[in-house]
Parts: sequence; C-alpha cells; structure tokens
Amino acid sequence: MPAPRKYPQELRERAMRLVSEARKEDPELSLNAAVVRIGQRTGVNADTLRGWCKQAAIDAGERPGTTTSDAQRIKALEAEVRELKRANEILLAASSFFARELDPRLPW
Repeated sequence: MPAPRKYPQELRERAMRLVSEARKEDPELSLNAAVVRIGQRTGVNADTLRGWCKQAAIDAGERPGTTTSDAQRIKALEAEVRELKRANEILLAASSFFARELDPRLPW
C-alpha cells in the first residue's frame, strides 16, 4: 500500500509550473534558486519540489534518466520475478519430496 501523498496533485502541478515560469522569465535563474523561491511561497519543501521538477524533465525527455512509466514497469516486472522465483522454489521442493517418496533408494 503506497504512502498517502502529503501534497495534493493540484499543488504539485502549480508549484512545478511556477518554477518553469520563473526560469523562463529569468534565464539566469538556476533550478535550485527557483525551487527555493517557489517552495517558500507555496509551502512545499525545496528538495521535494526539486525532485518533482527533475522527474518532470526526465518524463518530458529533456534530461536523461528513468521515466515514471518505465520505473512503474520495472517495479511490476521485479515483483513478477520475485513471485516466479518463489513458485519455482515451491515446485522444486515438491518435486524432490515426491521423487523421494516414489524411489525408496534415495536418501532423505
């Protein structure tokens, strides 16, 4: 179960939009400076807002990295792999159990 979101989606979108607008108005403004300025105004932690902005840039293809959709797919695939490994362990244990039961010469 995912943790509840601290900030509503509308606030996230508004804060990220304000950061991008501030950087467009002042091209000399760094991402960090814009994030600190907008974070104080909106009440969002600067590090959190910086992460949102970086992830938005990755999702838009402006920056290298793992997109949100790719990260979700990777997470789902990793969960599937864990489940398949667990099923394989169960099947291996069951097959060895039945093999011993059918062939009394095998040691326990």
